[in-house]
Formats: sequence, C-alpha cells, structure tokens
Amino acid sequence: MLPAIFGLSGPVLTDDERAFFRDADPAGYILFGRNVESRAQLRALTDDLRALHGRDRTFICIDQEGGRVARMKPPVWAAYPPGERFDRLWDGAPASAIEAMRANAEALGLDLAEAGISVDCLPLLDVREPGAHDVIGDRALGSDPLRVAALGRATLDGLLRAGVMGVVKHMPGHGRALADSHKELPTVTASAEELERDLRPFRTLKDAAVAMTAHVRFTAWDAQNPATHSSFVIEEIIRKAIGFDGLLLTDDLDMQALGGTVPDRAARAQAAGCDIALNCWARMDDMIGIAKALSPMSAKTAERLERALAPTAAFDGPADLSAQAALVDKRDKLLALVG
Repeated sequence: MLPAIFGLSGPVLTDDERAFFRDADPAGYILFGRNVESRAQLRALTDDLRALHGRDRTFICIDQEGGRVARMKPPVWAAYPPGERFDRLWDGAPASAIEAMRANAEALGLDLAEAGISVDCLPLLDVREPGAHDVIGDRALGSDPLRVAALGRATLDGLLRAGVMGVVKHMPGHGRALADSHKELPTVTASAEELERDLRPFRTLKDAAVAMTAHVRFTAWDAQNPATHSSFVIEEIIRKAIGFDGLLLTDDLDMQALGGTVPDRAARAQAAGCDIALNCWARMDDMIGIAKALSPMSAKTAERLERALAPTAAFDGPADLSAQAALVDKRDKLLALVG
C-alpha cells in the first residue's frame, strides 16, 4: 500500500483515476465539495472507492468541521456550528458544553457514516491566541488548553459513536500562526517554554488514533523547516514530548507554506517521519510523482492505519434520522443556554 491519501477530481471516478488508484493502492482518499452532490451520489462514490481493492474499511476522509469549513452543505445536509459556539457555552456551563459537543459530533458523524466516510478531519486542538491569523479563528475550541482538550475529547467520542474516526490537528499547534499556511509559511518565534501551552491539548489526547501536522515553522525547535518537514519536531516533539503514537498525516501538500514540487514535499515529509502524505487536489501528474517519490508503507505505518480504521462503521444502512434529530435537539437546547 502506498503511504499517501489522494483527492478526486469530481463526483465520480474518471477512468484514469480508477486505473491509477488500482495500480498505486493508496492508503486512502479525501473528499471535497467538488466530489459531493447528493446522498445517493456520494454513497456510490465511496462504495466505488472501497471496491477498488475490496477493503470494507478504507480510509475515506473529509473536512466536515461545521461553520465555514464544511464540504457537505445544506440543503442536502444539515449545517453544524463552529467550535467557537461550544467555547462560549463552556464559559457558563462546562459540563453542558461537553455534552453539546458530543451530541453535535455524533449527529455530524451519522451524516458521514451514511455517506460511507470513515474519517473526519476534526477536532482542532489549536489553542487560540489573541492577534493570530484568523485561518483558525472561530474554528478553535478556545484559548484555554484544558477546555480545548475536553471539547476535543468530546468530539472524538461523538464521532466514534457514529462509527467515524476523528483526526486531531494541527500538531504541534497552529494557534499562534500570524499567517495562513494555505498561502505562505507561518513562523512562530515563541520560546519552548511558551509552546508548552500549545502542546497541552495534544498531550492530553495523545491516545488519539490519527493526527495531522501543521505547516508551521517553530524557531525554538527547528529554525529551518516547518513541522511537516522537521524530523526534530516529529520525533522529539510529536512522538516523544507529546507521546503520540498514532497515524500521522501531513496537512495538504499543495499548500503554499511548503517549497519544492509536490512529490518532493511528500518525500521530505516521509523522510522526516510522517506516516502518510496528504495530497488533495487530484492533479494526476502530482499523484504519479508522489507514487514514484515515496518509499513503500512501513510495517509500523500499516499497523497504525489498521488500528485507526478498526473501530469505524461497516456502512450498512441509512442514518437513524430520529436518533440524529434527538441529538441535534439536545445540542441546540444546550447551546441556547448562552443565546
């Protein structure tokens, strides 16, 4: 299996994609708005991806956070609130905020499970900092590490109740970045002591099955390389200081924070210690280049991938709409406590 996750160009597989994916055998796939039209179409697409290699449990992921980051949108699917709503509820009722988040994540997860999506790139464990770029902004679960960790745990629990695995991101923290890593490389100059605050939620949830790196350079740890390409950050900070031993994905390799060709970015990430190279934009030349640039999947990465997928749903039927409605009603009543 190739240690890469690839995007698709449209709502159905093209002949070229089908042939390439069958030959390359990537670890998984990521879906975007361009791949999503209707419930029936989306389920047919994910069924097609699973059938390519005959694996019932296939890593098929999506960024379905709620708020401004959502690939599955109304009127076909429900809208979900951003992380900031649960942060505000915590101010007056921490236990209610945790319960609201768990209900929200389970309801959202039922949408994904019905569609045959096994992994959601959620929750963000980035601790929000005043004055930082708003690329994180209202997506964050708060400015207090304890709160972020607790709401993050509730998110993972709720998703898993629906049979969906969550991904903690952006390790080791994107909350201080003064730039959008989609457009340029953010550089964080905080000291190692100050960065301990950013690590706290990730350390609390170090037993998560899947995490995603940040395309952010931390001068206290590596003045030359972003975390995704830094063997020091991955081995000494993510694996040792945080204690994370799950499946480590890169953030999207197409983002402009990284230099060099996309295949080179993938090779550098693998050399630094990332398990999986994530490439979102379905450009065939880049995907072929990545397949040539990467070494075969290691036994350790294969074990981490299997562990991450083991608890996911069997995707054997439609969502229980009455149960989902009850979860949404519970969430909304709790959120209404703060208006």
